[in-house]
Amino acid sequence: MRYLDPHIHCISRTTDDYENMFQAGVRAVVEPSFWLGQPRTSAGTFRDYFLTILEWERERASNFGIEHRCTIGLNPKEANDEPMAAEVLEMLPEFLQHPGCVAVGELGYDSITDAEEKAFIAQVKMAMDFDLPIMVHTPHRDKARGTERTIAVLDDMGVDKSKTVVDHSTEETTKMILDAGYWAGHTVYPETKLTKERFANIFFEFGVERMTVNSSGDWGKSDPMAVVKTAAHIERLGGDPAQIQKLVWDNPVAFYGKERLALPEGEEKVFA
Repeated sequence: MRYLDPHIHCISRTTDDYENMFQAGVRAVVEPSFWLGQPRTSAGTFRDYFLTILEWERERASNFGIEHRCTIGLNPKEANDEPMAAEVLEMLPEFLQHPGCVAVGELGYDSITDAEEKAFIAQVKMAMDFDLPIMVHTPHRDKARGTERTIAVLDDMGVDKSKTVVDHSTEETTKMILDAGYWAGHTVYPETKLTKERFANIFFEFGVERMTVNSSGDWGKSDPMAVVKTAAHIERLGGDPAQIQKLVWDNPVAFYGKERLALPEGEEKVFA
């Protein structure tokens, strides 16, 4: 089994994590830009952070045999500081053109405020201008309402649904997302999102079309091996290994695009 974790905050992980991930079959990761756990005090800190994950973290991952790419965006939580958000939005196009950037994100809603929606719409427009996929964050609280609003905004803007993943989906939102025609992303992060057991139920109900699973491994209580462990759990329950492989590798590769990911030549055999 080969794995691409499509949403993991590697900047929060140790070198031991990278080593263990590689040994378990993880060969590529996508790291979305996100909230660092406390408010940033200036827009300049975003510039340093974007460059860190685009360049230094990519090099760190490569030392352990893992290809690293990023999604870049202003996360919804920090969109509520509107003066600083305006500065960050102004600098984003520079980073969306970086070769390590494969999508715009995480963007969307946290507390479902007007400021979050303003930043959300601005970044969706950028994604459309740059022809990049979109990674949407759905709120931890009031998830159904936030997801409904997300879908309404995306529909109104006419985005390419095949290039938009609505992430952190749970049992109450997966059907809604799939019925609307978008990709449904699922995070195995037991305290605030899904356990592997809950995701297995979703897998057996909905299959793998337009479905992804990720660890979101960050500075919280999370597990960078969550995708590997979830796949193993599903297989023990009788899941088809070919379908599991599609879920944990083929689907994220298809979503981000082989050309955009630009994985090394040796990985091309996987796509045959």
